[in-house]
Amino acid sequence: MASPSTSSASGSRSGMATGKVRVLLEMIKWEHTVFALPFAYAGMLAAPVPLSIWNFIWITVAMIGARTAGMSLNRIIDARIDARNPRTADRAIPKGLVGLREAWLFTGVAVALLILSTLFLAPITRVLWPLVVLGFVVYPYTKRFTWLCHLALGIANGLAPGAAWVAVTGEISWTPVFIWAAAALWVGGFDVIYALLDRDFDLENRVNSLPARFGIGPALVVSRVWHALSVVLLVAFGVAAGLGVVYYLGVVVVAWLLFYEQSLVRENDLSKLNMAFFTMNGVISTIFFAFVLLDRVIG
Repeated sequence: MASPSTSSASGSRSGMATGKVRVLLEMIKWEHTVFALPFAYAGMLAAPVPLSIWNFIWITVAMIGARTAGMSLNRIIDARIDARNPRTADRAIPKGLVGLREAWLFTGVAVALLILSTLFLAPITRVLWPLVVLGFVVYPYTKRFTWLCHLALGIANGLAPGAAWVAVTGEISWTPVFIWAAAALWVGGFDVIYALLDRDFDLENRVNSLPARFGIGPALVVSRVWHALSVVLLVAFGVAAGLGVVYYLGVVVVAWLLFYEQSLVRENDLSKLNMAFFTMNGVISTIFFAFVLLDRVIG
């Protein structure tokens, strides 16, 4: 029978481990997975292959691994910048809640999950997964030298639906490129909006961003143009994939929601920025997935 002191020590270690996991999940903003996961499911469902619960499971595993690795790498690479920025100084690594060794280990586990998923998806994924991770490594450095860093983020994160298509079909074609590009411009557009929060810091610390380089008004114009082009590319994807009327109704809803998202943020009023970034993007990706699913079921 364990002594009270032994039980107490064991409970303390368990509590510390649980707390560390909680901090790591907070570090990568686990709750924001809702942005990317529905888009990946949409790419999978739109692909011309039979529906499979195993594809659903392994696409989920791949997305969890990829997104966790991407966010963790971003936090590691940007740790020094985050430490100087009042908005991000409380993040886990700058605050000392997570050490770099722990963060790298966490990243390694995430990449291992991504690799594991490729063993159960199309064989081509076993060759292509390093490109996904490479995109996550390159993006954080782009803000050091170009204001197009938002587009670099979009290209890396926007891979989700196109990669899901390739992962279940085993084929590379122009069709998934359309939804990849659409997602890239969607992500890049809302990242421009989010960057408005750091404009003053970016100017003072020579961090590149569209708002810092051109000002709030012009940056918002670019964001709106990218979102409009994203809708056009979603239509092109529907045509290339041979999707039905329900899908296009979904695109109309997404277009209206993107318009509403943009209306929440104005050059002289950023009070609703967090709503535009966090709430609306989760709603948009979920609704898009729902319409793709409904189109697949009805079709």
